[in-house]
Amino acid sequence: MLQKIVSGGQTGADRAALDAALEAGFPAGGYCPRGRLAEDGAIPARYPLVEIDGGYATRTLINVETADASLVVYDGSLGGGTAQTVVHCIQAGKPFQLIDLVLACKLHQY
Repeated sequence: MLQKIVSGGQTGADRAALDAALEAGFPAGGYCPRGRLAEDGAIPARYPLVEIDGGYATRTLINVETADASLVVYDGSLGGGTAQTVVHCIQAGKPFQLIDLVLACKLHQY
């Protein structure tokens, strides 16, 4: 049973998960780099994230270790922090689910 959404607050799926949880009144949180760093600037304060030292790689590791499982959404190939999430899941023995948006779109074309 899902009990909490854990996210690093980056753009895209990370924030979408947090937005959905917050709108539904569902528990959400996670860890982000000090200064609330994200690829689009500072992560807005409305997201309940704890700032940590160590940058993106440390953030990803802590979020994987905190979560019971990870949902990994990607667009055709794994790279960057998305690939690192999968590596951390494997190393920590944590379950993960991969969703390739490119493949999903091809499967659902009419």
